[in-house]
Amino acid sequence: MIVGNGVVLSRGWTQPGGRPHAEAIALAQAGAAARGATAYVTLEPCAHRSDRGPACADLLVEAGIARAVVGCKDPDPRTAGSGLARLRAAGIPAELVESPAILESLAGYLTRARYGRPHVTLKLALSLDGKIALPSGESIWITGEAARAHVHSRRALADAILVGGGTWRADRPGLDVRLPGLGNRSPERVVLTSHAVAGVRTIAAPQDIASLAQVQYLYVEGGGRTAASFMAADLVDRLEIYRAPIVLGAGIPAIGDIGLGDLAAAHGRWTLVEHRQLGPDTYEGFARRR
Repeated sequence: MIVGNGVVLSRGWTQPGGRPHAEAIALAQAGAAARGATAYVTLEPCAHRSDRGPACADLLVEAGIARAVVGCKDPDPRTAGSGLARLRAAGIPAELVESPAILESLAGYLTRARYGRPHVTLKLALSLDGKIALPSGESIWITGEAARAHVHSRRALADAILVGGGTWRADRPGLDVRLPGLGNRSPERVVLTSHAVAGVRTIAAPQDIASLAQVQYLYVEGGGRTAASFMAADLVDRLEIYRAPIVLGAGIPAIGDIGLGDLAAAHGRWTLVEHRQLGPDTYEGFARRR
């Protein structure tokens, strides 16, 4: 966003496929008015040129901006502080604010850049006593209509959705988004299995999510063993729990063994970041503390 004299002159966001970047769009809209203005950017302006476009740090310098406010440093080694340094070398004050809201908004990109894998959300719908199904396997429906609609809204934010092979074979879930106007936001389907599945991408182990090219946000649903395998591998970045006001007793537990050797190791890993009531059910979002 380019702001001059307290007026928003232009806004930009990175286009599908990664180029042009947000800065290039905003500067093009602002034109000559960008000179002497302030640029507010979520991610540090890139410092590398490519066949698809120039370095955004250079564009900002050439546009003559007077100040830059940056929400997050770019972990990409081609930039990683070089964008800020280039602005400052040109005499432009560049403030890094490290906004938590911006870090959250860029979680997919940052996780991919830092760890070489998608940002993983594990969703669990369970009873008050931590069960996801009756002993028979019956689980439709644990939660109510409002909670299920919320799940579909979360699916719409993901690039891919994953279930275990057992869940796939038993239920053949659609894994789509069934909300009015959002049907086209259904994520790519992925199955965790060692067997081939026609028409669906498969991976053999949780660590294989690194091979899911173009996937920044992965939503994991379905199966206590699958949930446990991702938790044991410490690949879950956000845990979303939908809890229904029911008690199932001798049912199927939400998560199997995750390899914890002592109780102390379980503490300090998760921070509650969101809580809401969805009809009779409750929703809680937890962020992994790393």
